[in-house]
Amino acid sequence: MRALYDELEAWAKAGRRPRLWWRDDDATADLPSLRRLLDLRERAGLPLALAVIPALIEESLPPLLAEAGSLSLLQHGFSHKNHAAREAKKRELGDERALEAVLGELKEGKARGEAVFGADWLPVLVPPWNRIAPQVAAALPALGFTGLSTHGRAPTPPPGLLQVNSHLDIMEWKPQTRFRGEETVLAGLCDQLAARRQGEEAGEEEPLGLLTHHKAHDEAAWIFLDRLLLDPRVKEMVSWTPASGLFSRHV
Repeated sequence: MRALYDELEAWAKAGRRPRLWWRDDDATADLPSLRRLLDLRERAGLPLALAVIPALIEESLPPLLAEAGSLSLLQHGFSHKNHAAREAKKRELGDERALEAVLGELKEGKARGEAVFGADWLPVLVPPWNRIAPQVAAALPALGFTGLSTHGRAPTPPPGLLQVNSHLDIMEWKPQTRFRGEETVLAGLCDQLAARRQGEEAGEEEPLGLLTHHKAHDEAAWIFLDRLLLDPRVKEMVSWTPASGLFSRHV
């Protein structure tokens, strides 16, 4: 953690605090892994945005999230089903199907999320696998969406949308799903913080997004998150922003 402390000290010497936000994907049900995530969030006292798959919401999820309280719920596509060709990268919201079919599902998912979760369900779309065809993104405002969150440096979004992305995924997905390792993740975090501090990152004011996947975490991932998010020095020197605040210009 020494390198991270040094980077945060550099921010402090410049009279600044880096802004971060936390997004966790693929929520569908009351699972031990989700309970562990919510417990960590409670102990850390940090805002958390859950990307929920609307077509896969189980009856056990709403009571758990109501009990947890103070969560920002984002729409994670519709059913998280891959429609890409076998050799192509996975995506649900691509151009493989008619645009009307894709938008119809998103509209249905939005209505379901609002009916189940009310005001906690933000009109913000998180595309499965963080991929979305331009024509789908451009049509989102007409469906009532005001925000979009993918992964990596955020491009200029379509008119009517505010885009705030995640940037640091703690998991490695190929050749097998596993934690990327503390050294690798912390190096990535430090590099991205330094780029923002030095003004090298386009869209410097975009908060840095931490991306987790509670269903996929191995024990090493949980141990790392405990170390990072419960570290009192890190908490003191970082400003954690809720998704509801990030997208508040529209919601």
